[in-house]
Formats: sequence, structure tokens, C-alpha cells
Amino acid sequence: MKIIPAKTPGFVKHLFPKFVWNINTTKKELYLTFDDGPTPEITDWVLQTLKAYNAKATFFCIGKNIESNLGIFEAILKDDHSIGNHTYNHSKGWKTKTKAYIEEIEFTDSVINFQVQNTKLTDLTNLKSNKFFRPPYGKFKSKQSTRLQQLNYDIIMWDVLSYDWDKSVSEEGCLNNVISKAKEGSIIVFHDSVKASRNLKYTLPKVLDFYSSKGYEFKAISKSILE
Repeated sequence: MKIIPAKTPGFVKHLFPKFVWNINTTKKELYLTFDDGPTPEITDWVLQTLKAYNAKATFFCIGKNIESNLGIFEAILKDDHSIGNHTYNHSKGWKTKTKAYIEEIEFTDSVINFQVQNTKLTDLTNLKSNKFFRPPYGKFKSKQSTRLQQLNYDIIMWDVLSYDWDKSVSEEGCLNNVISKAKEGSIIVFHDSVKASRNLKYTLPKVLDFYSSKGYEFKAISKSILE
């Protein structure tokens, strides 16, 4: 059951102007993001699907999933996608003490950076400079967001939610959530998780095809884009 609208209302963006909700551009560019991975088979499928359209994306990874699926994480890096931090345990910020929440995020960053350093990629500049964070469930305490910004994290939210994880949302409804709402500069949320796989596998190829036919490019979020 949808509680949050698929399209983030303008007043919400104005209430939290320091968060990144979309990319300011008039170019035909979209920013696909994937939360909760890496996940065996699902993330692999996402990478192959993106590759077929020469599409780049940003993966907000859970730390424990990175450690459990190092080969998949390395495949994300090798395909030149961006990485974001989604905590180590998909923790609920509003139920976690601020000190513990920040420590978990920083630990996840250390996991990310260690694995990035251990890949055979030659150019790590962009990956090392990224400190992107998205709170699980899109919720955390104001003290937590303030502290993260003091630590130079960019808090990446969204313009469009696909609702791919919601079993009450049909495949067609999931697709419509995206193609009826996304426009130039939209940050779109998908999930490379088992729970979301039914809607994801139906929707993602159709979104890529629909917008590609209209001349759109799919880009990864980077520090330079946010500056």
C-alpha cells in the first residue's frame, strides 16, 4: 500500500533543500538508482540489462551484502557505475541512536573503500571522492542528517519511486509510476533485491527502452554532477 507518493512533492523538496532530490538539468538525462544490493542473480541481471542499453546507474549498497557478494560488487565497479552507502544492516535511523547510526555508516564506507582499493581498476578518483548516502526507508533523524552533512556526505533522495518492492503494486503500475512521473534530471528508485524482483524485471527493460527511444541517456550520479 503506497503511503509516500511516487513523485516527490515540491513542498517536501523545499522542506529539505540540502538533500539531493533530482539533478538540475534540461538535458534528456535520467538517474537510475538501485537500493539494497548486491544480491545474487538479481544484481547480475540488472547489470546485464543496463549494459544492453549502455546505461549507467548508482547502486546504494548494504555493507553486509557487499561483504557477502564481493564478486558482484566488483562487477558493479567494473561496469563504471557509482556506489552509495545504504548502511551496513539496512538500519532504521529513527530507531537507532545517532552515534551508533553514524558509526555504522562510516564502517560501511570503510567496507566500500577497502573493496574499491582491492579491485584492478586503474582510475579510482571518482569512486574515492563519492560520499553518497541514502537512508533506508527514506527516513532518519534530523540530528543524523546534520551530522552526515558535517562529515561531507551528499544525502541522495529521489524524485520518483517505482514502488517495485511493494507486492500490492502490479507490474504495470510499477512501470506507470516511472514513465508517468520521470522527466529530465529525475532520480529514480529501484531495488536490486529478491523482494522487488518481479516488478523490477518487468519494469526496468521497458523504462530503458521507453526513454532510450526518446533520446534519453542514463547516467550515474557523480560528485561533479552535484557541484
